[in-house]
Amino acid sequence: MDHIYLDYNATTPIHPEVAEAMIPFLRSHFGNPSSSHWFGVQTRKAVEIARAQVASLLECEADEIIFTSGGSESDNFAVAGYALKNRARGNHIITSQIEHPAVLEICRYLEEKGFEVTYLPVDSFGMVNADDVRRAIRPTTILLSIMQANNEVGTIQPIKAIAAICHEHKVVVHTDAAQAVGKIPVTVEATGADMITIAGHKLYAPKGVGALYVRRGIDLQKMIHGAAHEQNLRAGTENVLEIVGLGKACELVSRELPRQAPLMRKLRDRLESELTERLPQCRVNGDRELRLPNTLSVSFPGIEANTIISELEQVACSPGAACHSDKVMMSHVLEAMHVPVEYAMGTIRFSTGYMTTESEIESAVEAIEATINRLSPAGTVDIEVIGDGEEIRLTKYTHGLGCACKLRPQALEKILAQLPRPNDANVLVGAESSDDAAVYRLSDEIAVVQTVDFFTPIVDDPYHFGAIAATNSLSDIYAMGGKPLFGLSIVGFPSNRLPMSVLQRILQGAADKAREAGISIIGGHTIDDTEPKYGLAVTGVVHPAKIRANNTARAGDKLILTKPIGTGIISTAIKRQLADEKLRDLVIKIMSTLNAAAADVMSRYDVSACTDVTGFGLLGHLKEMTVGSRVTASIDANSVPIIKEAVALASAGVVPGGTENNLDYVSPFVTWGESVSKVMRIVLADAQTSGGLLMAIKSDQADAMIRELIQKGVGDAKIVGEITGTGDGTITVR
Repeated sequence: MDHIYLDYNATTPIHPEVAEAMIPFLRSHFGNPSSSHWFGVQTRKAVEIARAQVASLLECEADEIIFTSGGSESDNFAVAGYALKNRARGNHIITSQIEHPAVLEICRYLEEKGFEVTYLPVDSFGMVNADDVRRAIRPTTILLSIMQANNEVGTIQPIKAIAAICHEHKVVVHTDAAQAVGKIPVTVEATGADMITIAGHKLYAPKGVGALYVRRGIDLQKMIHGAAHEQNLRAGTENVLEIVGLGKACELVSRELPRQAPLMRKLRDRLESELTERLPQCRVNGDRELRLPNTLSVSFPGIEANTIISELEQVACSPGAACHSDKVMMSHVLEAMHVPVEYAMGTIRFSTGYMTTESEIESAVEAIEATINRLSPAGTVDIEVIGDGEEIRLTKYTHGLGCACKLRPQALEKILAQLPRPNDANVLVGAESSDDAAVYRLSDEIAVVQTVDFFTPIVDDPYHFGAIAATNSLSDIYAMGGKPLFGLSIVGFPSNRLPMSVLQRILQGAADKAREAGISIIGGHTIDDTEPKYGLAVTGVVHPAKIRANNTARAGDKLILTKPIGTGIISTAIKRQLADEKLRDLVIKIMSTLNAAAADVMSRYDVSACTDVTGFGLLGHLKEMTVGSRVTASIDANSVPIIKEAVALASAGVVPGGTENNLDYVSPFVTWGESVSKVMRIVLADAQTSGGLLMAIKSDQADAMIRELIQKGVGDAKIVGEITGTGDGTITVR
């Protein structure tokens, strides 16, 4: 597959001329620019040449350029540096609702420090009204920060007119021009700004370098302290290699922009006209005239952006919204523009660049049209599906992942609380216990235990997905102390997107796992769905006196967990293609392992309560146990079995939305020890699929149970904590 890059607003490739200019400083010119010997002089000269190149592009003086680590630092330095230095003059700042987070977040930080911030609205095109600026200015206003061009929809702000208004009132103006430089002329005169942010990786220079133009006479508070680098405004030995790259990139833009801007616009316009003609239901966002020449934000109603991007593998682009099971996380820009949610949820940003070609646009249009038609709720029936012989990567066909795509627990609890409770005395376990299975007494000797569970793929191979889904459903029966009898399949399948052979492999995986459990799958129900889903309704039996519910834990019990956690994080890594084969195989083995052996061992011990750890995570399911049992608990984070790679992935931000929801859900009930890191908190709340059993066992039997579990092949079983007493469900994590 030939991949097409249409995400130049996210980052640009390093231009060959830029890379060539950097090579000597990677190989031989390594001196410290502050050193007075020959080696230092060479790098000092290079830094100052680059400073002059940046200044030439902005048409300012070289001493008005401060090198930084990128756009975010430049924004922070400009806003906080000026506000803190000039607090005696006033404490009011003006910005807009559509700024980059590097501006919005530093403004919110300054609000915590006593500053007042006005966040100006925008119109439906994403444009700030200059009259709103005039009305917002107060006697205490000292700074305005408004971007020159929006990174999502491309709207170009009337920054020159805004600056003129501000200067009438002696208000200093900062503009984030990171997205504008390299696409439109950006000069001190054209913007009227007193400070201008530049980010290297937006204009064919490396990531990790940027610059801030600071007009002579503007005083900033130093943010990075140390030596007197960068006119004593930013300590730290200069990043010579990347500064040279930024300087060369600015020289390149000065030379190439008059030729490249019309070409980018031509290709963007062709992409826009083709898409709007072929897909008339789509909507273009942003001002159609006052817009960056390379940027196209387009919304496809009724389709989720992350699903589009998952299937549009050939074309690199960016989503404008993230859709979860119970809500659409709309970008703050689209929200400020009041884009209707049915459009916002399907918003994609395409952005062309200096390297984009006509043939790439042609191919992109074909790929986008085919994807949207395939995903459209009223899509074409006769769409060519993936061939039977082609490799299937199931996780790309869903935006949710396994148990992590469950409804947010907070929302679900509110709904369940409003439903009537059954008054049938034979209902031994119902919704009141938060168990995933229900138990109904048939006689004094036998009760029926039943569960139902289904979810979206957490691994790419259809066979393994079916096996894991079946294992997950069977776990609910084992957790209740029951014995499964038979299962019924529940299937959602996108027959217009995937060949039926994929469904056959899913069902085969489930059937083989059911056979391992000693049962058969004897029927089921299917629907045509927009994404693949699979699960089982499992029926089992249990003796009424041997039920293991999750709301009967006793003070003094030890807590045992039988499988390691972290599967939700690793499933996310699989979807993002960040997990290697060894890690994929490991997590598939963990999730495919039945809890039958653990349940068999449990039957011989004094276990007061049990639950299997799935979508709500270890802490979420423990919280259900403690609240339902009216007890308190303590967890030793260092004793919890964890797939070690999950910690590193969580540190890198590879975290499913369901895990973040779980952390919010349990936070009111959890007291964190000082040594429990933020990453460890995420892992302990990670949304599991087919996790282990969490059992509350009589304290003096815990060690014996661990020994027998290990003997029976449950090698990851560990004592992870204890029920500390009666109470309100509070959990202490130490």
